[in-house]
Amino acid sequence: MGTLLHFKNLYLEAFENCKPAFLVVLLKIYSLFSIAMISMALYAFMYRAINGFKF
Repeated sequence: MGTLLHFKNLYLEAFENCKPAFLVVLLKIYSLFSIAMISMALYAFMYRAINGFKF
């Protein structure tokens, strides 16, 4: 649990004093998009691994 809190603090601290507000919003949206893409890739890999890599 401490690792998740550490990542949360790093994430919030990264955007603390950024001045162009639209750039901060774009970066936050991009980070959420990246998390979604990584989670879908991990899901697809695990699905293929469980089903024996059949296409």
